[in-house]
Amino acid sequence: MHLVASATAALAALFMVVFAGSATAAIRIADDPGGQIGTYVARYLAIRQSGQNVIIDGPCISACTMILGLLPRERVCVTPRAVFGFHAAWRRDDSGQMVTSNGGTRLLWEIYPVRIRNWLARKGGLSRKMLLLRGRDLASIYAPCRHDGVTTARRTQRVKRPPSNADLRPFAEAAGR
Repeated sequence: MHLVASATAALAALFMVVFAGSATAAIRIADDPGGQIGTYVARYLAIRQSGQNVIIDGPCISACTMILGLLPRERVCVTPRAVFGFHAAWRRDDSGQMVTSNGGTRLLWEIYPVRIRNWLARKGGLSRKMLLLRGRDLASIYAPCRHDGVTTARRTQRVKRPPSNADLRPFAEAAGR
């Protein structure tokens, strides 16, 4: 099982390096419910090596949030629709039940930059409960995006509305909340 996950992560990293495109292209992340930590680490390290900027333009939940610690802050920008959803890592035990993965949760904590860890600590830390970082709290940590994905101090044009809790419910349910 671990061999398959490792091979998948390696192939994902290789694919990203080979097909990443130019360093000026931006990658847009939206509606990402997360997944296995190893797959995301490989993907984000390949993006880091490519030199590409990343636009967060919608929900980035669970393992997706590791982008905040695996890419330099100046290479990540957020739109008004950006929402990060944090929770403790989990795994299935021998009986198939979801249980908290202490090792996975420690890894997430260590990957997150200090400003994110401080925000999480103020909210009670990583647990089974989904913590959402968006709006003013998010804007105080990450710069808004320009149309080309390069960060700037200017505000981007407002979208109709940021995602509501109801919009995020499918992602929370997918994360087992």
